[in-house]
Amino acid sequence: MAHTLLLATRNKGKIEEFRRILDVIAPGAINLVGLDQFPDLHEVIEDGATFEENALKKAREMSIATGIPAIADDSGLCVDYLGGDPGIYSARWAGTHGDDQANNKKILDQLSGVSDEQRGAHFTCVAALYLPDGRSHCEAADFFGRILHAPVGEHGFGYDPIFSPHGFNQSSAQLSAEEKDAISHRGKSLRAIAPHVIRMLKTLG
Repeated sequence: MAHTLLLATRNKGKIEEFRRILDVIAPGAINLVGLDQFPDLHEVIEDGATFEENALKKAREMSIATGIPAIADDSGLCVDYLGGDPGIYSARWAGTHGDDQANNKKILDQLSGVSDEQRGAHFTCVAALYLPDGRSHCEAADFFGRILHAPVGEHGFGYDPIFSPHGFNQSSAQLSAEEKDAISHRGKSLRAIAPHVIRMLKTLG
């Protein structure tokens, strides 16, 4: 019997990415639902100082509100030249939450004239699981590469069009879903937390 797990996001790209990975790791074991099935739930204020604090807060508040085990992630782009920014502010770097085009443009503007050697960057993702009985578990992972000089590619979301992973001459937005899942920060953090998700859900009966 599949256990229901709430993915605490309304981002369709994230939901599909998580579902693909979970289906590979534990096919049929988890019925993954997103916040789109709970339209009246409040928005979680991401006021933590770290990715882990924000991820755990989202998972905890959504699990308590629904009574369902919840998994949430907080992730962001950390650019070396910008001292690690935008970091936890990645989704709203240009001022409006979730405006990918504006966020990408701001990063490119900030790195205008900066050489390839100074355009190193990485994504960080923390995946957090919270159960209604108060148990929790977190896993973190990174995804290293560099910032391109212009956006390219039609896949993915967020900063994917301006980020080229180490070892690739393409942007993340040019990779297939399977290629990206295998190396991305989100893919790695979810694969790391998946065994804990399955183990902890089983204890719920």
